[in-house]
Amino acid sequence: MEWVNALSRRPSLEAAADEVSEIAQQALSGPPDLGLVFISSAFASEYPRLMPLLRQRLDIPHLIGCGGGGVVGSESTNSSTVEIEGDIALSLTLMRLPQVRVQSFFLPSDELPDLDSPPQRWIEAVGVSPENNPQFIVLADPFMSRINDLLQGLDYAYPTSPKVGGLSSSPGMRGANLFFDDRAVREGVVGVALSGNIAIDTIVAQGCRPIGKPYRIAEGERNIILALNELGATDSARPPLEVLRDSIVELSEADRELAQNSLFIGVVSDEFKQTLEPGDFLIRNLIGVDPQAGAVAIGDRVRPGQRVQFHLRDAKTSAEDLETLLQKYGRDSTTSASPFGALMFSCLGRGEGLYGEPNFDSRLFHRYLDGVPLSGFFCNGEIGPVGGSTFLHGYTSVFGILRPALTGNREP
Repeated sequence: MEWVNALSRRPSLEAAADEVSEIAQQALSGPPDLGLVFISSAFASEYPRLMPLLRQRLDIPHLIGCGGGGVVGSESTNSSTVEIEGDIALSLTLMRLPQVRVQSFFLPSDELPDLDSPPQRWIEAVGVSPENNPQFIVLADPFMSRINDLLQGLDYAYPTSPKVGGLSSSPGMRGANLFFDDRAVREGVVGVALSGNIAIDTIVAQGCRPIGKPYRIAEGERNIILALNELGATDSARPPLEVLRDSIVELSEADRELAQNSLFIGVVSDEFKQTLEPGDFLIRNLIGVDPQAGAVAIGDRVRPGQRVQFHLRDAKTSAEDLETLLQKYGRDSTTSASPFGALMFSCLGRGEGLYGEPNFDSRLFHRYLDGVPLSGFFCNGEIGPVGGSTFLHGYTSVFGILRPALTGNREP
């Protein structure tokens, strides 16, 4: 398997397309099977021209991509990864995937199956059987109102398949910022399903650390938590705002100050896991409180019985969270085939604005996966699994690490 990335900063779209196409194709030993293209919003007015330009230069059966507030790639095939934020850049990744079936797809928003549709409707829309254990890369329009329906539908039809990706993050206005085959498309989702001798391992770094203790929701409706119980107790329900205040009192002065602007809540998505670790919480925003009732509203639906814990986020925590997950991946993947490439889908709220220095997440990635080529973009929302289900995240870096499947060589 081969993975080649090329990145260009040339201000002319024609020159940038020439450069990345020439570099990437020369580095491959044969024709590519799949291409992924990410382009910065500095080129937004020229998005409709991108795919025709690349198609003139590439003979490739499957080519998808999107616009981003920043792009990730390598300026030459043997250089280190760079994260280009808020500046002109074009990133092209080409892959040769022997014994892998590549199925690309475009799903317009108004053609998505309903959530109560049978799984077969989703399977027909994507064009690949769950029996093939497809591995998904998904890129979506940031204005897509049914993004959660899409992720739930894909999980419903393909419950064991990993899905990684992000929402395009180009103009602040609606525009054709997704790329599929030979054209730019305005709305919906584009993606690829990879079947056969391939696996995508995932790392979802949400950049938060817990404070206080975990609790269980005793009472809640819609997105409002009304009462919390201590774990193992059934008769000690307390208003969540009271629990939050007690948690904050126990913090250091620096953390109390941080809690004024960077406070979140984590929801445990795996109901059966007993020992909680980093990565087990689905981080959601706190969007409101009711001081009289002591209730809190969060950015997701809740139900009684779920475990939750308040969290803080800052640059130090984000770095430690990602490093912990990378270390865990290294320990858990010792029997796996070696990765041949990886994708990074990072929130616009991370990068240099969070860390105060460029290339932070990609550099940390390479500290633990040295030599694995990396490409991607800065998103308006990141797609990745937590606790066996796929979610849309914020302030997160999601990595999809591609490697041969453990089952050995087999025809797709």
